[in-house]
Amino acid sequence: QVRALNEIAKERGQSLAQMAIAWLLKDKRITTVLIGASSTQQLDNNIDAIHQLDFSQDELDSIEKILKNIKA
Repeated sequence: QVRALNEIAKERGQSLAQMAIAWLLKDKRITTVLIGASSTQQLDNNIDAIHQLDFSQDELDSIEKILKNIKA
């Protein structure tokens, strides 16, 4: 499932971490995401996630399907 999520992130032009941050921030109830960056480069990469917060319906459907399989 991680490979499938990585592929979606790659198609979005994001790392998996960036897509995960964007996924969390798409929920209007979430106002803050705490990240544990171990370098300034990692921090900069994570901050770049805010430049692409929108998901297509296909992306949302694919991610939801993957997450449901993980929970099962």
